Amino acid sequence: MSDLVPQSEIPNPPLSADEAAIEATRAPLMDHLLELRDRLIWSVASIAAGFAICFAVWHYLLAWLLMPYENAVIAVKGADALKSGMGLIYTAPLEAFITQIRVALFGGICLAFPMISFQLYRFVAPGLYSHEKRAFVPFLVMAPVLFTLGAAMAYFVVMPMVMQFSLRQELAPATGGVGVVYQGKISEYVGMITTLILGFGACFQLPVVQVLLGRAGLVDGKTWLDNGRYAIFGIFVVAAVVTPPDIISQFSLAVPLVLLYYIGAFIVRLGEPKDASAD
Repeated sequence: MSDLVPQSEIPNPPLSADEAAIEATRAPLMDHLLELRDRLIWSVASIAAGFAICFAVWHYLLAWLLMPYENAVIAVKGADALKSGMGLIYTAPLEAFITQIRVALFGGICLAFPMISFQLYRFVAPGLYSHEKRAFVPFLVMAPVLFTLGAAMAYFVVMPMVMQFSLRQELAPATGGVGVVYQGKISEYVGMITTLILGFGACFQLPVVQVLLGRAGLVDGKTWLDNGRYAIFGIFVVAAVVTPPDIISQFSLAVPLVLLYYIGAFIVRLGEPKDASAD
């Protein structure tokens, strides 16, 4: 009767080049936390650098942010209305200065977005196979593109509609009566438009998240498609939270997100192996 070879003495099969590269990057939990700290430091530093740049030119950024309001005033009341008290006001001593900081911070986040995406890639790259790294690069490029598309929709479509709707709620005073006039605060306006731009930009990252989860093997295309009705409900909830409380703004975000959701789901489906997609 032949002797049994202990399990510990059975040689392990040789690792492939990709597996060897990943094995070489394995590190204790503390090393991963330190790496995460470094990526966060780089991200925060990029936001701080962007903030410093944008604070030096905040008045140009503010003028750009005010353009949807100016165009809405011209569309509803005519160009002469800009000269007759249609400016935005501030009612607290530091409100204007805090608005400058908010504008600069908004610009800093937008400028730092590509660097933040790159730091995210640097954090997850050691755990990816070489073909997964190559697949990750297009989405690293698409993230800023989709963010820009979402921000552009908020700036060029949603914000003008919201402001025109608001200005049309004014009521001319009757004889001897009191009218209803819009007098917007600069802090509220800047807060709304920056929230919309960042919110739309973030929401438009949905296909990137879907594809990355699909490439990681966590959620397949069939799951995305089968749960579409729940996703649509969740999208409308998110749209109600992000946008102003009017149905037009909510649909302006929800409808593109539903389209992006199914585009992302089909991309995941097409990228799956034939045997997996046939299940």
